[in-house]
Amino acid sequence: MRIVFAGTPEVALPTLEALHASAHDVVAVLTRPDAPTGRGRRLHRSPVAAWADEHGIEVLTPAKPREPEFLERLADLAADVVPVVAYGALVPPAALAIPRLGWINLHFSLLPAWRGAAPVQHAVLNGDAMTGACVFQLEPGLDTGPVYGRLTEPIGPRDTSGDLLGRLAVAGARLTVDVVDGIGAGALIAVPQDEDGVSHAPKITVDDARVRWSDPAFAVDRRVRAVTPAPGAWTDLDGQRLRLGPVVPDPEGPQLEPGEVAIAKKTVHVGTATEPVRLGQVQPAGKKPMDAAAWGRGLQTAPRFA
Repeated sequence: MRIVFAGTPEVALPTLEALHASAHDVVAVLTRPDAPTGRGRRLHRSPVAAWADEHGIEVLTPAKPREPEFLERLADLAADVVPVVAYGALVPPAALAIPRLGWINLHFSLLPAWRGAAPVQHAVLNGDAMTGACVFQLEPGLDTGPVYGRLTEPIGPRDTSGDLLGRLAVAGARLTVDVVDGIGAGALIAVPQDEDGVSHAPKITVDDARVRWSDPAFAVDRRVRAVTPAPGAWTDLDGQRLRLGPVVPDPEGPQLEPGEVAIAKKTVHVGTATEPVRLGQVQPAGKKPMDAAAWGRGLQTAPRFA
């Protein structure tokens, strides 16, 4: 089948690569426009656009997918189906209606759980034991379409969102190719989502990534893992952000008040509402990440986190 692939970040690449290696023909990619990044704020191509450039595939970058020029080009490409992985913009009905078999979306949750922009982060933050991925028919509602296929993936006790998303991206790529094969053969029927069990996963903000030391240790641990690697956990230290890597709840650690810091030769502990947590990596403002113990040894006195 003729495919236009829609996606933007690196997590979309396994599916794009798998489709390109399949029997189907990826005739173009749809991705977000070049965006300024880094200190110099220079424009950079999205990972999907850069991959397509390297492979000689046409790249479509409309500011919004309702632009008449984009809709006309999509019609000219005569795609049978448009698989989507983290494209990053709402697709209007006018665009949804153009491909012969519509648009299908790889979503990293077991729908109807965690509809929205950050399903993996919310699954980790919520302490879910299991998650997965679904390929569903895209429609105007937010992740509400009927499901063609799904897979499950356990969430390990030390998994970060980055760990989990990496595994789901690879497994989801295989699932997407299977679904495209099945749709092309007329062998798959999408199943409507359950009306029960709906939960929502809005985008994680920088404020969401701030550690709440008044929470119990298990909640602090979940929050840090949920926002690793992006946007990255942080705490306030003398009016500046100290970024934090994953922490470990430590029932054998010292008794501390929430936010109180205890520095030993090889460890740094921080108090929570229950037992303390042991810090792993930290990154002071303007510096590179470092081991928490090395950071602690460079301090004159033990700080207190707000």
